[in-house]
Amino acid sequence: MEQQTNELIKNEINNNEVCLFMKGTPDAPQCGFSMAVSNILKILEVNFKGVNVLENQELRQGIKEYSDWPTIPQLYIKNEFVGGCDIIKEMFESGELTKLFESKNINFKKKE
Repeated sequence: MEQQTNELIKNEINNNEVCLFMKGTPDAPQCGFSMAVSNILKILEVNFKGVNVLENQELRQGIKEYSDWPTIPQLYIKNEFVGGCDIIKEMFESGELTKLFESKNINFKKKE
């Protein structure tokens, strides 16, 4: 991976507490998996940065190498790689995702 791509990835992860590398944007996801993770974050009203990997082929490949994870979307919370769509969905359904947000002091909407 090019140094420039590596720096771009590190920058996004370091400068955004919750960072989602996805296909498309949070308002216009370009794949169902990206839409699912984006929607979970929206349901929880988490402030997150969506990074569109479709705009840059280097970035699309680079994030896979960076995380050593073969698929997109990829969610990072406070510099830590959490997982892709299946993992995030399971964590959301089991309540683990909200526990993770609490432990990292990330604001989200609690269920009433």
